[in-house]
Amino acid sequence: MSTELLGLLFALANFSFLLLFYKLFGKTGIIAWIGFAAILANLQVLKTIELFGFIVTMGNVMYATTFLATDLLNEKYGKALAKKAVWLGFSTLLVSTIIMQFVLLFPPHGEDLAHPHLAFIFDFALRVALGSLTAFIISNHINIYIFAFFKKLLPKMLWLRNIVSSIFGQALDTLIFCAIAFLGVYSMGIWFEIALTTYLMKFIVSLLAMPFIYWARSIKPLQD
Repeated sequence: MSTELLGLLFALANFSFLLLFYKLFGKTGIIAWIGFAAILANLQVLKTIELFGFIVTMGNVMYATTFLATDLLNEKYGKALAKKAVWLGFSTLLVSTIIMQFVLLFPPHGEDLAHPHLAFIFDFALRVALGSLTAFIISNHINIYIFAFFKKLLPKMLWLRNIVSSIFGQALDTLIFCAIAFLGVYSMGIWFEIALTTYLMKFIVSLLAMPFIYWARSIKPLQD
């Protein structure tokens, strides 16, 4: 299976799982999704792949689902709950990062096999987490305010507010995250390619997500 086809299936699976969470658990499911998606995206971003000939970091799809989730909360429950969900995602990522730093402080047993791997992931993840925390809280709030503004201005044009909020929110997110997480880690050429392809991938994923927000709007959760 090609990487491109696998990426498409991965994106569709992520969006489908988000809607399943919403169907089963209502707004609580969406809020919970934002929390663990923030953590998983920060682990996935450590892996780079080649997609359409470009170097791309993993995590873009999972992270893009947080924008879809906040847009869905904003659309159906209002700006206040969407902001609360963003703060919950921020807090989840922050606390999980702190807890894992405590885990790494414990001396490993002589037969331990996991510590070097955990140390590699979560030591590097400190800088990634800082970039992600900063980008997450700023860009998602910008996304929420832009979405709410266009919802009030053009209440029937869901596709427009979804696209416009994604364009600005994810551009800001990519710039902040890549500057904090990767400047000095990679050469400027590779850094620019990662930043550009990261933004393009997030935007493409946002377009793929468009039918899902319309689908989600029509879903009646089993509990809410």
